[in-house]
Amino acid sequence: MVHITAGIGALIACILVGPRKGYPTAQFQPHNLPLCVIGTGMLWVGWFGFNAGSQLAANGDAALTLVVTHISAATATIVWSICEKVKHGKASMLGAVTGSIAGLAAITPASGDVGPMGALAIGAASGLLCWYASVILKAKLGYDDSLDVVGVHGVGGLVGTLLVAFFASEALGGKTVGDYSMVTQFIVQLKASVITIIYTAIVSIIILLAVKAICGGSLRVSESDEQEGLDLTAHGESGYNN
Repeated sequence: MVHITAGIGALIACILVGPRKGYPTAQFQPHNLPLCVIGTGMLWVGWFGFNAGSQLAANGDAALTLVVTHISAATATIVWSICEKVKHGKASMLGAVTGSIAGLAAITPASGDVGPMGALAIGAASGLLCWYASVILKAKLGYDDSLDVVGVHGVGGLVGTLLVAFFASEALGGKTVGDYSMVTQFIVQLKASVITIIYTAIVSIIILLAVKAICGGSLRVSESDEQEGLDLTAHGESGYNN
């Protein structure tokens, strides 16, 4: 649920803060693509500890959790790249690393319960649906989510939370055995997701409005600060070699 929470919180923030100056016509390029790739690699490896470490033991369950985490991330990376290739004629490195995070976010709520088959399905679904949410749906709805937290974490987390109901079943390679109902579990997962979405939206609105009131009635920096960049105006330094 942590990724659904992040996605909904980000969506509320995008709406209340508003888009960046020039959005959506202006082109906003990544600040440093090599560092983005390096950071994604660190996240990918760190995710093994996040998911497999939750087993609290160095055993077969932890090993399987690590493997399905890797499979989902790799599958989502490939699917996202294929979507870019079909849509734009070529895949991008930024798209590939974004897809990998989508696969990692999606497998997180399911990693302790699904097998390799489930990881492939969840990775493929998250790669496709997160790409659509981040590229197509975001443009249609008009919110400015610069880091695609809504499309990657929100949608990815929701995909994994719902699909675990099916792929946790032993019949589809999962670890749940005995008297298990996919439909019943799906309803449980769906209810939990809806409650999380509503709760997060309400709390996010309250927090952001409180911050707005405390900070003089605005959630935005000045136009000049936005134009110059917060690296310089807030921190007095930049990643660029000037």
